[in-house]
Amino acid sequence: MLWLALRFHSLSFEVFTRGAAVAGPLAVVEKQGSRTRVIACNEAAAAGGVQVGMVASAAQALADGLILRRRDPLAEQASLEGLAVWAGRFTPSVSLEPPAGLLLEIGTCLSLHRGLANLLKLAQRGIAGMGYAAAMACAPSSHGAWLLARAEIGKAIREPARLEEILATLPVTLLDQSPAVLEGLERIGASTLGDCLRLPRAGLARRFGQALVDELDRALGKLPEARAFFEPPAIFERALELPAPVQAAEALLFAARRLLPELEGFLMLRQAGVQGLELVCRHERRDPTVVTLGFVKPVRDAGRMQLLLRETLGRTRLPAPVHMIVLRAPRVLSLAGANADLFRPKNSEADGDLLLEHLRIRLGRDAVYGIETAADHRPERAWRPAQGPKQPAVANRHRPLWLLPRPLPCRDSRLKLKFGPERIESGWWDGGDIARDYYVAEDRDGARLWVYCDRVSGEWYVHGVFA
Repeated sequence: MLWLALRFHSLSFEVFTRGAAVAGPLAVVEKQGSRTRVIACNEAAAAGGVQVGMVASAAQALADGLILRRRDPLAEQASLEGLAVWAGRFTPSVSLEPPAGLLLEIGTCLSLHRGLANLLKLAQRGIAGMGYAAAMACAPSSHGAWLLARAEIGKAIREPARLEEILATLPVTLLDQSPAVLEGLERIGASTLGDCLRLPRAGLARRFGQALVDELDRALGKLPEARAFFEPPAIFERALELPAPVQAAEALLFAARRLLPELEGFLMLRQAGVQGLELVCRHERRDPTVVTLGFVKPVRDAGRMQLLLRETLGRTRLPAPVHMIVLRAPRVLSLAGANADLFRPKNSEADGDLLLEHLRIRLGRDAVYGIETAADHRPERAWRPAQGPKQPAVANRHRPLWLLPRPLPCRDSRLKLKFGPERIESGWWDGGDIARDYYVAEDRDGARLWVYCDRVSGEWYVHGVFA
């Protein structure tokens, strides 16, 4: 087995800042005893002299324009679960390591992602694209990889002997042990994991408890570790609070791009796609604005969704500033794999679908549609608009593709009847019954027409024109 550990060391303030391209100085504070202290800050705040552990009032007096936000554990948990959904694009074996970590079992999927180096590159790029930063490490054991990530040793280790060599250099403060145990280890001079490993196991367990020995064994892969894997939600709905209210709809695209990779990972994990999306824009003291996206076929590519969202937001006018967005996939559809055509250009079908989606945004959904056959023999009722993809009907060379809005009387006695008749008698059940004999005819100019004789009145009509 091979585990990838991701430790999101700045998650406490990234939940507030990742919705904007450039964030001002921001510090996250938490009540500690009788004082409210800074527990995390971004680079802009650190450049102004803000430090972790500083009293909140002192930090605000030190840095001009500093924004203080109270720590939000619920938002951090939601972000961690969103990251777990995103990580489903790599492997279904994703485990949470609260409050700010993920563990991925990737040994079984390396060939799918063209090797470990490429997988790590994709993971790093995806994390940055969502507005997070993470320490990454790989090891044969999940706990060993987690200790390496906590120490910010970005190594990919596959050999157990090499793992033990590197873990031996780590401080014991990284272990998940009580303060009393860590203090006791310090008193006897055991400052690193290597010092603990050199001590007699029986004496170490007797003095500091079996939990310490078990944790060391789990880190080295000598003791199996049962982990519960993350179960994705049944529906996708992710919210993102904006650092400042946004008035222009186009400016929401940056924040929405932070959520689209999570949706893509969710769909890959579910082997599914979406044919419609909703971007809910929430305002203060006003009903939310809902921006909807529709796709010709179910899709799960975040890049494709981003293109359509950019086009849609460019034509949206917001009634009030937006302080939060919610990306929602109301209906998830199964997306079966299909074999590609060897001789068809790689993206020819996708490009055609994308063109149709752009036209629907610009001209309106009701103005652009396909057609499909209906179960009716009457020509004017034998088709209907089709919004989704349909199997094309087999062409009938004796019927035109273009019907007139209504049949026109035909008084040209010089028509030449080429094919026919095709007799149609139908519609008695709804009051629209017809009795007609259809022919393919040719006029004196050589135009091919679709004409019929009404068998009740004996009158002739033109109903269609051939191309």
